[in-house]
Amino acid sequence: MPRNPGMTDEVIIRMYKSGMPFKEMVPIIGLSDRAIRNVIYKHDIEVNREQFSGQPRKHKVNEDFFKVWTHEMTWVLGLFITDGCINNSIHSISFSQKDESILRLIAKYMEADYVLAPIGPTSSTPTLIINSKKIKMDLEKLGITANKSFTVPFPNVPEEYLPSFVRGVIDGDGWVQRKGYVMNITTCSIHFAEGLLSVFQSWGLRTEITDESTQLGNLIYRVWIKGKFELPKLASIIYNETSTGYISYKKENMTRHKKI
Repeated sequence: MPRNPGMTDEVIIRMYKSGMPFKEMVPIIGLSDRAIRNVIYKHDIEVNREQFSGQPRKHKVNEDFFKVWTHEMTWVLGLFITDGCINNSIHSISFSQKDESILRLIAKYMEADYVLAPIGPTSSTPTLIINSKKIKMDLEKLGITANKSFTVPFPNVPEEYLPSFVRGVIDGDGWVQRKGYVMNITTCSIHFAEGLLSVFQSWGLRTEITDESTQLGNLIYRVWIKGKFELPKLASIIYNETSTGYISYKKENMTRHKKI
């Protein structure tokens, strides 16, 4: 099929980048859909699958969320590493939390529609679903894959954002004793545990790692902070003027002895 007059590669790319739906491009250009795709691929232009299909995204989300370091992004990243899930088959990620206010805050930060997975017989915990191949790929660039539990690294978070990241990790999979003397974070990844330990040590906190075997024979690691003076010290670092999101009872338990 010959191109219509004047339909150079540059013109085709300009149309494509303008956001014109793919089905409208075909009769104007005079090429088949495959031929237009080949032009786009030949010039290494980033492909927008929704534009090819002509179908708008069903649920909105900021697909660049994990590309830029912010306090909100690193808090969500910490939550996701410890308490999130990647589904490769449908290119989605999910967050599960008993407290729906946390899920609503995640959706707000990610500029995402608040879409919960159906509650079934195997799970009654509210789960926020976000469909995006781009987001999944950005997480993979940070070392976070579908089978992350045993292999996830401690990401290279800029120092400025480490407090927000650690706050997200504690909100996701941290346990804070109600009396406020002990806190630990559980992980199956020794790499993540050692990275977290290093951060706590750099903050001058008394910390250690312990390990134990599960019934299936897998090792789990716990990174500890202990002491009625140590927990308020940690709280003063991770709860500050940038702390726009957190699970309140964990903060309350951690700061219980702050005035002592």
